[in-house]
Amino acid sequence: MKAPIMDRQNFSPRLILAISSIFFVTFLCVMTSINEVRFEGLLKLGRTALSNIPYHTSPCSVTSLANINSTSPEPELRVLIGILTLPDQYHRRHFLRLIYGIQSPPVGVKVDVKFVFCNLTKEDQKVLVALEIMQHNDIIILNCKENMDKGKTYTYFSSLPEIFNGTDGPNPPYHYVMKADDDTYIRVNSLVQSLRPLPRDDLYYGYVIPCPSMDPFIHYMSGMGYLISWDIVEWIRTSNIPKIQREGPEDKVFGDWIREGHRAKNRYNAKWSMYNFPVPPTRCTHELWPDTIAVHLLKNQEKWIETLTYFNVTNNLKPSKLYHIP
Repeated sequence: MKAPIMDRQNFSPRLILAISSIFFVTFLCVMTSINEVRFEGLLKLGRTALSNIPYHTSPCSVTSLANINSTSPEPELRVLIGILTLPDQYHRRHFLRLIYGIQSPPVGVKVDVKFVFCNLTKEDQKVLVALEIMQHNDIIILNCKENMDKGKTYTYFSSLPEIFNGTDGPNPPYHYVMKADDDTYIRVNSLVQSLRPLPRDDLYYGYVIPCPSMDPFIHYMSGMGYLISWDIVEWIRTSNIPKIQREGPEDKVFGDWIREGHRAKNRYNAKWSMYNFPVPPTRCTHELWPDTIAVHLLKNQEKWIETLTYFNVTNNLKPSKLYHIP
């Protein structure tokens, strides 16, 4: 018996469908292979781009991927706060990084906080300070022997143009430079708001000494934290007046430079928004109050805690299952 022969009309559509399916599957495979090549290229391009994005910033300067744009405008106000301290003050620097790391300046403002001291003299300093720099990048080591009244302030200000000029950043690199003690609590936003309306040249800003005085043109500014414009920084670097008069009470000597050099026609007395801690009471103190730029003489943990508690610095702590702080 002969095998049944399929009807030609039934066989042709089935054959055409099968052949079409084979071609369609083959086409999909080819397109997938092409797209894989393209996708791998995109991955390589993405890896290259990401490798060029900086992954570490200063604790007092926040950068996001959205803000990395070579055409973005420079901050309209730039402030450098140099905290003069000692190489061995590791715990103090760690504490101050917490204090300043949680403060965010307003949009359009750059505030850099740097720790400033003289040359390292011990083997452990060379290792531990190097680790700090690798992690935080917030230390300036001056070429000097550690001292209080023998020229450290001069070395600080006179070194800044060489450190910051000639970089790819703006000119000047900072509008204002501050010298502050490591027992001073500076409220960054309050400082910025007080600076906004002030001139950006020939400026000398701080807490006028002696305590009862309110005239910034008579004496000088307290070492708790005073600020000058960048042009005065440049003048200190080049003038012979500070070069030949470096020794003595550093803040008084600084005031002498300004007076003898006929500098700082613009002066701003920040008293009483800057003041010493209220205990023990003196003519330079008053109670803590909201309109504060800086509190000085925070010599122990208790005074720091009282000050930070008054200004509610931990109010923005977000609730979490990871901790319970009543």
